[in-house]
Amino acid sequence: MTVNERVLKALANRRRLTIVTILKRRRSATVGELAAALKVTLPTTSKHLAMLSTAEVVEYERQSLNVFYHLADDMPVIARAVIKHL
Repeated sequence: MTVNERVLKALANRRRLTIVTILKRRRSATVGELAAALKVTLPTTSKHLAMLSTAEVVEYERQSLNVFYHLADDMPVIARAVIKHL
């Protein structure tokens, strides 16, 4: 699968698009905060974040017990183009 295919597949889901929109607005959020906003379980949110991470759309930073997710600075060009319009 090419990078573009992986990115488009990752962004072709309403919950993942919502995660990206939240991160675009807030700059960073924990899995718990995202799960609460999406009204889904932590494992479900983690799976969505894993797919976005594999597509290089999001990155995470561990601070003590919390893991904060944010949009990747060096995300693929196609991801940046899609997110710009959200």
